[in-house]
Amino acid sequence: MNTLEFIQENKVITICRKVYGKDLENLAGALVAGGVKLIEVTFDQADPDCIQKTSECIRMLCEKYGDSMMFGAGTVLTKEQVKAAAEAGGRYIISPNTDPEIIRYTKELGLVSIPGAMTPSEIMTAHNCGADIVKLFPAGSLGFRYIKDILAPISHVKLCATGGVTEENWGDYLDLGFVGAGISSRLCDKKCIASGDFAEITRRAESFTAITKAHC
Repeated sequence: MNTLEFIQENKVITICRKVYGKDLENLAGALVAGGVKLIEVTFDQADPDCIQKTSECIRMLCEKYGDSMMFGAGTVLTKEQVKAAAEAGGRYIISPNTDPEIIRYTKELGLVSIPGAMTPSEIMTAHNCGADIVKLFPAGSLGFRYIKDILAPISHVKLCATGGVTEENWGDYLDLGFVGAGISSRLCDKKCIASGDFAEITRRAESFTAITKAHC
């Protein structure tokens, strides 16, 4: 199965921000145990060592769980970061914004492009530049009324909801036709990680997985 098909089948992408080493390895194990098979490792733009740290994390995850999961990079803002993610084994590139140069370079390297957009113009710009999926961000702040309004004329664009997606509303996004969601705090809960409560992470992952199956 290729990367885009894998994303569209599994749908839930866990956003891992500032989680490294053994904590990230344990988190990935807890997620896959609950049926969540996609992880976005973000570049911390405020950290001068973010390229090295994120690359190391993606490489480690690919070596440990590459047979059952797929990994990508998030908060990608430069071509250097795209290249580093690709060389580490990342399969998809996710950004908070729409940058035509990043989209085209991502596609040149054979990776799946998922740029962020909010307005109809941004969504169509991303789509027309070759984005495979467009990340609607911040979905939770925009609200379902806004989302339904923009879906009417651009229903042909594959959308991924990011920002405010929970177990309570994930099914609603699926019913509207979203092909995926980026989920951070519910599946990358810093309190659970700090306390070692990875069983709770698995439980939440199972809940998202069950909702996905029930609505697809």
